[in-house]
Amino acid sequence: MRMRAVFITGTDTGVGKTMVAGLLARYLRAQGHQAVTQKWVQTGTCDFPSDLPTHLDLMDVKREAFQAYEADMNPYALELAASPHLAAAHENIRIDTRKIVASFRRLSRRFDTVIVEGAGGILVPLNRKKLFVDLVESLALPVVVVAANKLGAINHTLLTLEALRRRSITVLGVVFNTLDRQQDEIVLRDNPKIVHAFARTPILGQLPWSTDFKRLYHDFEPVAKRIWLEYARTQRSESVDRKGP
Repeated sequence: MRMRAVFITGTDTGVGKTMVAGLLARYLRAQGHQAVTQKWVQTGTCDFPSDLPTHLDLMDVKREAFQAYEADMNPYALELAASPHLAAAHENIRIDTRKIVASFRRLSRRFDTVIVEGAGGILVPLNRKKLFVDLVESLALPVVVVAANKLGAINHTLLTLEALRRRSITVLGVVFNTLDRQQDEIVLRDNPKIVHAFARTPILGQLPWSTDFKRLYHDFEPVAKRIWLEYARTQRSESVDRKGP
């Protein structure tokens, strides 16, 4: 079995989606899979989208290896650091979801796995009519939720999970990412427990605060394994459901 695609969303902006996307791609490539990352819309950029070089650094590969696919890896790059719908309007353009889907399909034909990183949270608008969640739903992408492990994480995480479940979108689980080493350890330990108690969603792991890519990958490996196992489990379950009794 191969992981065809996964969508990495967050409970907010700046919670660690880029890190998780890049590290998951690195893990899959280390297992022999041809994995690529995709950022449907990058805002706050004037050149090559800033998140993609971070993906490549985390994957430990050179940009040249993916240059032929850059246009599909990032269909929209916008200058204003704002929600995609607003950044696009600032440049007098409208984000066309058909262009995004076409780029995703092309990457899917070329690579084993496409790991898509969202922008902000799951209910961020792509344009005046479509949210990210609409496109995730239409493409039937399983989702990994990245939550900032801090005070306030419980509400943000449960709201995100509820929004995904209202659309019957497959949630592989939640990754709690520590953004500040000064956070209260009592809070950090309890957040995953209480979210699991209420949402009954797999907690894929907790990542410590770190700026060392090598240590990050070491800490992320067991998380990646759980993502893979959850993906395989949900695929088997969906296969049984399709076959029926």
